[in-house]
Amino acid sequence: MNHLFVDNLTVIDFAYLDPARGLVGESWIADVVLGGELDDQGMVFDFSNVKRTIKRVIDERVDHRLVIPRGYEGLQWNEDAPNTFRWALTGGGHIEHSSPDEAVVWLSSDRVVPSAVAALLEKELKAVLPGNVISVDINLREEVIEGAYYHYVHGLKKHLGNCQRIAHGHRSPIRIDRNGHRAYDLEERWAKLWQDIYVGTEEDVARRFVGEDGIGYITFEYEANQGEFALTLPEHRVYMLETDTTVELIAAHIADKLKAEFSGEEIRVKAYEGVGKGAIAIRA
Repeated sequence: MNHLFVDNLTVIDFAYLDPARGLVGESWIADVVLGGELDDQGMVFDFSNVKRTIKRVIDERVDHRLVIPRGYEGLQWNEDAPNTFRWALTGGGHIEHSSPDEAVVWLSSDRVVPSAVAALLEKELKAVLPGNVISVDINLREEVIEGAYYHYVHGLKKHLGNCQRIAHGHRSPIRIDRNGHRAYDLEERWAKLWQDIYVGTEEDVARRFVGEDGIGYITFEYEANQGEFALTLPEHRVYMLETDTTVELIAAHIADKLKAEFSGEEIRVKAYEGVGKGAIAIRA
């Protein structure tokens, strides 16, 4: 059997639910290996079709979605509205979510791990690839990051694309410089502050309340062109911004906070949104 491989085919930026960590923003790099017989062109699969077919399926199925492991015993959902559900957290509290169908992925497992998501994608790809392709192997991996990073989840209701989904996220490095020198301590501080955090905007807050469990909660609600979205989660798992939560505004917010702390110094913040992209904010 012959094999064709494509490394770094795409990056999946998404969110998933974990019993202890809650909402987790993640970015996985996808590598693909196809095995099969050679076609009339002497190919397993035409490279020109890889992005048109394979990348499209991967992106459409998982990218900018919330992945939910259906097998988790702390999950409750409404059969009449399956994308409205309640997720119990092992450390106390819960998360509630409601969205259109295209904003979520249901996984047949009790935890979200790369192998389970890869198996879902492999099954779907086999159904659309030509008959000479016998095997599909997808490797989903995290970027190797030297330095600090955080996992964050957010939603951008004003975005016309899939970023409008209320619970999608990223695993993101951060670089901070003070007066031209890298400030590793400040990077670590922000990484700890934003460890598994939901970054919300005040404009989207529908209510704040204390639940029957004694925990303070925040509910976000908005309507975007894909439909109506709602998310409730414990307040201590949220970091609030007065602005929207685009990466440009996130970088500006961090830079402003640091400039207020180090008023006489130049601050440069390079905030990533997943792998290899993001925004820079400088306060001189």
